[in-house]
Amino acid sequence: MTTSHLVGSDELTAADVPAAAALHARAFPRFFLSCLGEPFLREFYAGFVDDPDAVTVVSRAADGTLVGVVVGTTTPDGFFRRLLRRRGARLARAAVRPALRDPRAALRLLRGVAYRGEVPLAARGALLSSICVGPAVAHAGHGRRLIDQWWRAVRQRGVDAAYLTTDADDNDRVNRFYRRAGWTLLGAYTTPEGRRMHCYGICAGPEHRQ
Repeated sequence: MTTSHLVGSDELTAADVPAAAALHARAFPRFFLSCLGEPFLREFYAGFVDDPDAVTVVSRAADGTLVGVVVGTTTPDGFFRRLLRRRGARLARAAVRPALRDPRAALRLLRGVAYRGEVPLAARGALLSSICVGPAVAHAGHGRRLIDQWWRAVRQRGVDAAYLTTDADDNDRVNRFYRRAGWTLLGAYTTPEGRRMHCYGICAGPEHRQ
């Protein structure tokens, strides 16, 4: 599939949630959220649908198939509080079986309950929570277009900065992607599990600030 076979982008809808979860699981098979399974991922992505501060962009093939999705929020603290309040019970039920299989996942899940988008660095603004594209468009510049559209939507909300986190180790392709997309490495830190993370940020120039 080439980008010429793609239709325009729009926002994530409830009908897109199962496909978004499946796309995430395929794109990041070794990452923590994927290890919790697609039922958990469906609850996670559903939390971005209709949330007042969520910023989402999806793209579709000509037949309507979801091939790319990026989600985030302009107010990380408020978003994750609402996610826990509205969907906490469903998230917990979805995570029970994976957590029983791996006690380490249970510990990470408990810490994740308290997560509010914070990082031990001087990051501010909107949080880009996840971006993934299907393998058919992964090397056609499609991810760059998606992240640029998401950043443009953030600025349209009157927010002039954003940040994201990604693995520092064994993740060179993704780190290069963010740097080439114009994001700046703000620093690195290590999670309680010993996972080294990079935090990237982006800031609008004066001509884009409202």
